[in-house]
Amino acid sequence: MLLLLFACSKSAIKPAANEEFSAERSFDKANKLIDNKEYEEARALLLEIKNRDLTKKYAPLAQLRIADSYVKEGEPELAVAEYRRFLEIYPDDQNASYAQYQVAMVYFGQIEGAERGYGGAAKALAEFEKLKKDFPRNPYKDIIEIRIEYCRNVMADYEYLVGDYYLKKKSYTAAIDRFETVMKKYPEYKKEDTILLKLGIAYKGVGQKVRAESFLNRLLEKYPTSPLSKEAKKELDSLAKDEKKK
Repeated sequence: MLLLLFACSKSAIKPAANEEFSAERSFDKANKLIDNKEYEEARALLLEIKNRDLTKKYAPLAQLRIADSYVKEGEPELAVAEYRRFLEIYPDDQNASYAQYQVAMVYFGQIEGAERGYGGAAKALAEFEKLKKDFPRNPYKDIIEIRIEYCRNVMADYEYLVGDYYLKKKSYTAAIDRFETVMKKYPEYKKEDTILLKLGIAYKGVGQKVRAESFLNRLLEKYPTSPLSKEAKKELDSLAKDEKKK
């Protein structure tokens, strides 16, 4: 009797051999598995959908969900690889812009502030720009611009911090290189008055009086109400005194 009951229970669990494969049912089941954090089982089912979906309706969705599952599992590099695979296989799919956006968002999520976030910000920025270029009608236009601005600010902050580090060590040439990089690559940078002051100080440090005065005067002209204007005037007075001593 026990053997008979065991056999019956197994047959109830195991699907019938002649049961027709349904991509839709399998896709729904895979989504439930992902919701339950059973990622390996979900991916196995999604891979089966990719291989057996003759209609090709669910195969692209299955590839996307494989990538999504890696995001949820905390495997960003594997997620990026799967989103890129989707873009290679289905470049004209209606969800292609979503895949590209997700690649950018994976890197965006790796930004940890200016000191450690430059790499993630640079990668995210490149992917957001690619999204704009390859999918100009994408549905993420408004949020993309905000995130691009954030990435650029993080990168500019990093260059500024490195420049400030060199300035404090009196490595003036290295500081100038970093500060001028900020001025050229990130003209919208929110700390421009600070950059102008520090460029003036750095050029003063290497003995280039004319260049130092140029940046300090630009600060006073462009940001007359800046709290740094007082310090800029002191630096200009110091330069004038040094000139009289010669």
